[in-house]
Amino acid sequence: MEEKFPQGKFMTTVKIGEKGQIVIPKEARELFGLKAGDNLILMADKGQGIALQPFAYAEAFWNAISGMKKENE
Repeated sequence: MEEKFPQGKFMTTVKIGEKGQIVIPKEARELFGLKAGDNLILMADKGQGIALQPFAYAEAFWNAISGMKKENE
């Protein structure tokens, strides 16, 4: 797919392999600075679909929630 998308946006198709694996295209990896060995969080909702987030996003969110919880105790 050689389409030009607005800066910070990307869309393509991926194929699920026999083992349920997908390849994240190079353009998407570069857009988010993803490298081999990085951990991602997979979130799924039947109504909204599937999302992948870098683990650091979830870790920062969890730490913020944990900090708020401690402040309220």
